[in-house]
Amino acid sequence: MSSSLPSHNQEGESSSLLPSITTPAAETSTLSPKQQTEHKGAMSEISTLLTGAAFGAALTASGVFQPSVIISQLNFTNFHMIQTFLTAAAGSAATVSIAQALSPNNPSLVPRSASSLGLFGPYDGNILGGILLGSGMMLSGACPGTVLAQLGVGVKSGVYAFAGASLAGVAWSGFLKPLLTQCPPPQKVDASQPRATVYEALGVSKGTLLLGLEAMFIGIVIAAAKYTEVGPEAKIPPYYGGMLIAGAQLLSLIVRGCLVGMSTSYEEVGGWVLGGRLVPEKYRNMLFSAGVIVGSYFLSHAVPKFGEVTDVVVSPLSAAAGGFLMILGSRMAGGCTSGHGISGISLLSVSSFLTVGATFAAGGLMGLLMG
Repeated sequence: MSSSLPSHNQEGESSSLLPSITTPAAETSTLSPKQQTEHKGAMSEISTLLTGAAFGAALTASGVFQPSVIISQLNFTNFHMIQTFLTAAAGSAATVSIAQALSPNNPSLVPRSASSLGLFGPYDGNILGGILLGSGMMLSGACPGTVLAQLGVGVKSGVYAFAGASLAGVAWSGFLKPLLTQCPPPQKVDASQPRATVYEALGVSKGTLLLGLEAMFIGIVIAAAKYTEVGPEAKIPPYYGGMLIAGAQLLSLIVRGCLVGMSTSYEEVGGWVLGGRLVPEKYRNMLFSAGVIVGSYFLSHAVPKFGEVTDVVVSPLSAAAGGFLMILGSRMAGGCTSGHGISGISLLSVSSFLTVGATFAAGGLMGLLMG
């Protein structure tokens, strides 16, 4: 019996929610079927690049891409990141709930499945992957999405973190994923299927859970904004940054018909480096990631204050090691702080709550140990 890791495209799958960028019939009627297909593909690629740029610009404007923000959150000295993250999650959850009502059959809006390694339970991949992800974030001062914004802005440690992350993508595609999918199952297997959503697991209605979650997230953000200070990285209030990220999620849903997610692109890079062919189904996530870099670059140059980075010591070795761990953990868990943290929580997925919980618990523990 093989283990059940999430499918390759659990992040960034594309399925139409609302019509994507379209061309008037008068413009396409004169094109041959082949030309129409090529035109549609080109427009889809442009929309993917633009939505990636919007997400990158949102990460940059929020300030949450900065290594100092991530590290100070994990050692509990600055609560900028949690304000941005929970605001983005709350806004995204409301957006996704509406989208699910409008498009109930959209496969991109299905709750995330468990990521099992066959070691100690159906969610062992989520828990172990989250631990590696959080540890990598503390070491590198980055996550799979923000490291791309760091590249766009020109954060030096981001270059080393990206190198480690890319190496992890190669290692995962080359031998780690095949190896882990051959792990033996646990001695005792529970035949019952785990509940995919938190409201199913708790036995409450979706609306009740969603309202409670929104109230809790908003309450934490208000308390953090009132009783804690933020650093110079906050060019705008952190919760405004969270709204921008939620707006980028909405744009992705409208234009691409799918939710944001970053770590799959590193697996695609690994497959490409190892000789895979670049076909649309396999480089769409890479194109979105390229858009993140472009959006961060242009915003930081158009509005220089967003490109001002607070110095924090992250050695090249620490950044590279952290980058490797965070991608290994993300792929093991089937998603990262974007795919699970914003999108998966919006879907009320049990696997996402467990992954994010393990991520921040491990990152926080490492932050306390490192001081």
